[in-house]
Amino acid sequence: MANTPQARKRIRRNERRALINTNRMSRIRTFVKKVESAIAGGDKTAASAALKEAQPELARGVLHKNTAARKMSRLTKRVSAL
Repeated sequence: MANTPQARKRIRRNERRALINTNRMSRIRTFVKKVESAIAGGDKTAASAALKEAQPELARGVLHKNTAARKMSRLTKRVSAL
């Protein structure tokens, strides 16, 4: 149990940030699914448009920097292969 005021404040902050990060992760997954469904449909213009929307979401800082870069790279590679 948190005994200091600083630790109590940290717990409150962590709960708020966890909620925000959960929502952001959900948005990231949604945008990535849009790109993947466009790729599966074979529509290059829709896939590239969805990828342009997904890239800023991936770069928000919720994911580790290299993880976000890897996901963007793989999606870009798949879109350009269409």
